[in-house]
Amino acid sequence: MGNHPLHDRGGGCHHSDLGLNLLKIAILKEEASGERRVAGTPETVKKFIALGATMAVESGAGATSSISDAAYADVGAAVGSRADAIKDADIILGVQGPDPVSLTGVKPGAWIVAGLNPFGERARVDAYAALGVDALAMEFMPRITRAQSMDILSSQSNLSGYKAVLDAAGEYGRAFPMMMTAAGTVSAARVFIMGVGVAGLQAIATARRLGAQVSATDVRSATREQIESLGAKAIFVENVEGIQGEGAGGYATEMSDEYKAAQAALVSSHIAKQDIVITTALIPGRPAPRLISDAQIATMRPGSVIVDLAVEQGGNVEGAVAGEVVERHGVKIVGHKNVPSRLSADTSALFSRNLFNFLSAFWDKEAGRPVLPDEDEITQAIRLTKDGKVVNARLL
Repeated sequence: MGNHPLHDRGGGCHHSDLGLNLLKIAILKEEASGERRVAGTPETVKKFIALGATMAVESGAGATSSISDAAYADVGAAVGSRADAIKDADIILGVQGPDPVSLTGVKPGAWIVAGLNPFGERARVDAYAALGVDALAMEFMPRITRAQSMDILSSQSNLSGYKAVLDAAGEYGRAFPMMMTAAGTVSAARVFIMGVGVAGLQAIATARRLGAQVSATDVRSATREQIESLGAKAIFVENVEGIQGEGAGGYATEMSDEYKAAQAALVSSHIAKQDIVITTALIPGRPAPRLISDAQIATMRPGSVIVDLAVEQGGNVEGAVAGEVVERHGVKIVGHKNVPSRLSADTSALFSRNLFNFLSAFWDKEAGRPVLPDEDEITQAIRLTKDGKVVNARLL
């Protein structure tokens, strides 16, 4: 916020309210059950310090991402208790939003920068407003060119798509590639990807690398080219109105009833022939669309596997259970929670860079801190609370 004489890049302009204090950024240990990621790595801590910030890391914050307290200390962070980290912090970084109750002592006007699940955790957003902090929801980052490097949904989905294929391979009792052996031929697994966003595209690429025969579908006709460019077969309804499905910001939208019926018939006949199905379809702020019914599962051969990446938003697959692998009609349905957390070292590295890319893009050298212009479309998209009120248009 203010400038330190040693870091004075702006010609000696000091903020009277903070005197000579450097901006303090805190990285907290995640509290959510099963969350193994961390919002800052030694790499990003070092970069923030180079910008002129002081860094405080809660002890143990990186342990589940294979980062020791010593690794943070070695690059110049102060490692200590949660209270020490929060005290006088100007910016608090998280993967998931910290529990407001655990933010005792946070100073009014501090920023909380994290994935805040604003629709699912509305009460928590209201609590942030009551605390007087500015809550910035990273998953509301607009899908625009200059924000691509700040997009946590894309960076995390990429690795989710990869991990979904490995999880499927782990549950599937057969090999993925075709193998010619002296004892005979093993045929290639048939993998069908439903929903071709970032996760779906990475799932296609990963399944192809493992030697599977891959097909994919999406409600957005524009994805056909992407599917085929990765060497997979595109499965699309032809000659039915309502296929565009391209919503605001590149997300999928609802389809026409005629299209839904045609899509269901096509998918039913295709699913019956598949060994592995991976579903990735999400609509922001809404329950996940149902893509696979119990009747369709019953047509698959025993030993097949379905991975539902949308299970925490209600699931694309009938009968999927969040946090469990269940079996229906001899088909395993994999419903792991928080799939990015299952690759926490890599997902933490990418998530942390998203946060750094965001804050550094708005860094004001004179002020010695990031400044978010009110009229900026990124500010308007991600700011949930300010001055004790909820201000985000999507929540009003």
